[in-house]
Amino acid sequence: MEKNFVKDFIINALKGVSVGIANVIPGVSGGTLMVITGIFERVINAIKSFDLTALKLLLNFKIKDLIKYIDFYFLLAIGTGMIIAILSIARLFEFLFKNYPVYIWAFFFGLIAPSVYYVGKTIKKWNFITFFLFVAGVTFAIFLAFINPATQNDNLIYVFICGMLSITAMILPGISGSFILLLMGNYYLIVIKSINEMNLSILIPFATGCVVGIIAFAHLLSIILKKFYDETMAVLTGFIAGSLYFIWPWKKPIYALDPLGNILMKKGEQVILKYQNILPDKINSEVLIAIICVITGIFVIYITEKLAEK
Repeated sequence: MEKNFVKDFIINALKGVSVGIANVIPGVSGGTLMVITGIFERVINAIKSFDLTALKLLLNFKIKDLIKYIDFYFLLAIGTGMIIAILSIARLFEFLFKNYPVYIWAFFFGLIAPSVYYVGKTIKKWNFITFFLFVAGVTFAIFLAFINPATQNDNLIYVFICGMLSITAMILPGISGSFILLLMGNYYLIVIKSINEMNLSILIPFATGCVVGIIAFAHLLSIILKKFYDETMAVLTGFIAGSLYFIWPWKKPIYALDPLGNILMKKGEQVILKYQNILPDKINSEVLIAIICVITGIFVIYITEKLAEK
């Protein structure tokens, strides 16, 4: 029993690591990784269990019953993996995205592309409504790419709202919580600067917003999944398919301009407003390595699915 517990904890922690890595990267959805690793519905149901019943168990000091009711050890494993990934990967990915952006995007493109098929396969019945909702999901996800990001704002109420909205996006497959932070102008402030510097004056209100947002949204999403499973999964599959637009490996940066038309500078670096997808000019070593990265990503998902079947 103890051996199985440790094994399950380690496996779930590794799944948490994959979700944490995804949540650090703008355009990559932690919710998608939850679906791929088979923990999406369990995470939603576990978070939903933070209700009045859980509060009563806590107040009556029925700790064993509370641990079982909220699926505590599962959440602890997932949360531990995510924290490890976010604290350790934030600095690594800052380096990788500065030096090897095409290869990283290519690998994640390979991860997400086959996931559209595997997630769509969970829909029991395709009809006009589910197909329409799938297209609507794709359209909405791509639409997000054309919204101009806001400017950085360290107001604590705004940081709290950032936490609420980004955590909601983080648990939705196909929508990136980090990208929502990018749109709200606070990606660099929270994900890179505050995490690397352990700035608690920013991280605490952000984390508080995350807790409030995830508990409220998990209740809503759990109800929708139970009553409209196929319709919900159709929208989520559309979100995942649409997110491929964000993850396209070859991008051209569009820089932010000041009122005079000059490129904005921050700490000696040009401020990027957003990216425009482009095709590579020619077949070279970079393109070939990127294709290998895509194939590697596809292979990882294929193996994951085969292991999940067992």
